[in-house]
Amino acid sequence: MRMQTIFATLLVITLAGCDKPGAEVTVTETREMTSRDAKPKLNATSDERFRNAKPSPVQGDAPEGWLSLPASQFRLLNYRFGASGQGEVWVTLAAGSVLDNVNRWLGQFAAENLDAAGLAEMRKVPVAGTTGVWVEGKGEYASGMGQAPKPGFALRGVIAEVGGQILTVKMVGPEAEVAEAAGALEAFAATLRMAE
Repeated sequence: MRMQTIFATLLVITLAGCDKPGAEVTVTETREMTSRDAKPKLNATSDERFRNAKPSPVQGDAPEGWLSLPASQFRLLNYRFGASGQGEVWVTLAAGSVLDNVNRWLGQFAAENLDAAGLAEMRKVPVAGTTGVWVEGKGEYASGMGQAPKPGFALRGVIAEVGGQILTVKMVGPEAEVAEAAGALEAFAATLRMAE
């Protein structure tokens, strides 16, 4: 019986201490701005607001007509191209090896994996002060990431090892638009440089 009395007393005390819903809260303290507070930037882009003011480690000169989009967690540089609005180009620093990434991209088009000899035979193009392998694919594009496969798509891209990291420059979109923009992609890759 004594345990029940103690429990009932604790319950009454607990309930009495609960705030009532909708109670007004008044702020009674503020602080002065200091030199550590950044001045707000009006009309800031999403990239400027959410990237913690950390610039991309990769920079390049995008071709005329490409729409620059905000960077994301994985896309350091991010663009749209083409009349359909479905064409995408992005630059990343990826894990794995050059061969791993080539085979991942080819696998998104259900193409067979390459071995080291196949990789050595691929066309080489300039990118970020070195050379990378030029990757092509077409057909049904299955990127994964919960998206439905897209028929009639194509891929062009460059993958290279740069400073101990794997740099990828990937273009996907409707086949005709990708074929038309392939030259611009190759020229863009040649302008890429690692930030100092």
